[in-house]
Amino acid sequence: MKIKDITNCIEEIAPLNYAEDFDNVGLLIGDYNTTITGVLVTLDTLENVVDEAIEKKCNLIVSFHPIIFSGLKKLNGKNYVEKVVLKAIKNDIAIYAMHTALDNSIIGVNAKICEVLGIKNPTILIPQKNTIKKLTTYAPTENAEKVKQALFNAGAGTIGNYTNCSFNINGIGTYNGNENSNPTIGEKGILHAENETCISVIFEKHKEKSILKALFEAHIYEEVAYEIVAIENLNQEIGIGMVGELDEEINEIDFLKFVQKTMSSKGIRHSKLIGKPIKKVAVLGGSGSFAIENAINAGADIYITSDIKYHEFYKAENKLIIADIGHYESEQFTKNLLVDILTKKFPNFAIILSEKNTNPIYYL
Repeated sequence: MKIKDITNCIEEIAPLNYAEDFDNVGLLIGDYNTTITGVLVTLDTLENVVDEAIEKKCNLIVSFHPIIFSGLKKLNGKNYVEKVVLKAIKNDIAIYAMHTALDNSIIGVNAKICEVLGIKNPTILIPQKNTIKKLTTYAPTENAEKVKQALFNAGAGTIGNYTNCSFNINGIGTYNGNENSNPTIGEKGILHAENETCISVIFEKHKEKSILKALFEAHIYEEVAYEIVAIENLNQEIGIGMVGELDEEINEIDFLKFVQKTMSSKGIRHSKLIGKPIKKVAVLGGSGSFAIENAINAGADIYITSDIKYHEFYKAENKLIIADIGHYESEQFTKNLLVDILTKKFPNFAIILSEKNTNPIYYL
C-alpha cells in the first residue's frame, strides 16, 4: 500500500481544498508513491513522536497539526521544528497533516467533540463560503441522460438531502466545424443545427476535476461546450464549529463539571454564569474566539472552545457562557477519530494511535 492510499482516504472526508488559506496541509515530507510499513496517528509531530514511529516501524506519520507551518529557510536543527524535520528525513519517515481541512469537515474535529459530549443533531456553526460551483453544459438531447447520470455519479447535483438535482432546458444548438474538425454529428464545413439539452448542476468545488472528467467521457461531441461559475450559496456540509442540543437541560455548573471531566481539562476558564440551564451547545476545537458572535447568533447557551483572551470573555455579554477548556483538550480526540476512519478503511493494516501526550501546557 502506498502513502497516497492513506491520504486519499483522509481527503475523502477532509478535502484539502477546504483548509483555511493560512494553513499548511498535505504531504509535508515524503513521496506519495512510497510503500507504507505502518501509520502512526498523532495530534502533533514532535521529536518523541518521530522516535515512536521509528520504534514501531511506521514510515508515515499522520498528524492533525502541521509541523511545518511557515517557510523553512534553513535546516540546522536549531529549533524543535527543524529537529523533527531532519530526524524524519534521516529515517525516511513521511509526515502528512490535514489540520483545518478536518476542522471544516462535517464529520471531523467538531463532530467528534459533539459525540464525546453527547450533543445531538449538530449542524455547522460557520458554513465556509465559496465552496459551491455550478456547471452548465449542452448535450444532444439523445445524449443528455447519459451525460447527466455521469455527472451525478461523479458527485454533482447534490443539495442537502437530495441527489440527482439538475435543471434542463431543450433548445437548438448550432455549429460549423472547420477543416480540422471531426464532428460526431453533422459534416465539417456545413452549418449544423441540433436538438440539444442545456444541463445545469451544482457541485462542491473539490469535485471539479472528477466531474469534468465524467463530462468529457460521457459527452459525444468532439468539443464539449460548458461553463463553470462560483456561486455564493452557503454549503451546510462544510464549515467550522458545530452547534446542537443535549438530550435534557442541565444546570450550568453541573455541565461545566461534566465537560471538565469528560475532556480531561485541568481547569475551565469561563465567562460569567448566566443563571439558566444548558440545553443548546456550540463547540469549536482549537482557537475559537472569532466565532463567539456566531455562537450567540445560533442561540447557544454555552460556547466551548479554547485560547480566549482576557477582553474576549466580555463578548459573552450575559447572552451565553464562553468556556475555554484548553487547546489540546478541545482537540485531543481527533487522533482517535482518524484511527477509527483509517482502521475501517484498512482493517488489515497497522494503523497505530500515538501514545505520546503532545500538550505543551502544564498546570501547577
